[in-house]
Amino acid sequence: MASRNYQLLLEKLVKKQIDELKITPAEFMEFQPVLMNFRQRKRIVGQALPKGIILYHYKENRDK
Repeated sequence: MASRNYQLLLEKLVKKQIDELKITPAEFMEFQPVLMNFRQRKRIVGQALPKGIILYHYKENRDK
């Protein structure tokens, strides 16, 4: 499987160019360090799905 540009995908998630980001177990070890270094990582929320898949979405700060 070709590697995806996770930094770009996270930026698209924040800019609402995509609604969600699905990460499979095979991708997780490569994705996790990118997520941990992402400047807005605390707003990226993951939901565990069956078979180890995680569906991430961006949670906006509504307390502005």
